[in-house]
Amino acid sequence: MTMHLEVGLSTIRTGKPKASRLTKTKLKQYQQELREHNKKLKQSHRHDECLTLDQYVDWIHGKTGKAKPEKYKTAKEVKTYEWKPQGYRRGDNSHVPSKGIGAGNALAQPKKEYTGTLVKGIATMHKSNAVPIINDEEAKDISRMRRG
Repeated sequence: MTMHLEVGLSTIRTGKPKASRLTKTKLKQYQQELREHNKKLKQSHRHDECLTLDQYVDWIHGKTGKAKPEKYKTAKEVKTYEWKPQGYRRGDNSHVPSKGIGAGNALAQPKKEYTGTLVKGIATMHKSNAVPIINDEEAKDISRMRRG
């Protein structure tokens, strides 16, 4: 069953809702919320993002977003930092030699190559599960499992 709308009606709102008047009780509530908001910002060392009452009311009602402070709007200079490891050579320890990396202390492993004599074939156990067959006994076991 389909639903139909009456001619001229729509489910999409196109108009903005009217702003309610700012009463004294609402103003006191906004002042309390502003204090808490600014307190949280100051505790997280974001003093430059604190708002005035007018800015807070506009922000609550969605009239304006929080503007970025001037120092964050454009990058005027690029700061570069040079990383220096700390704790490796403190003081006058330059006469102490570093330890080597210790390369060449192990024997080389022989290369592994497949000769082709171990695996006799490949069987399908369940649907597309390929299983290597090493001897005749495994081939018999797999054939029994497939049939029942």
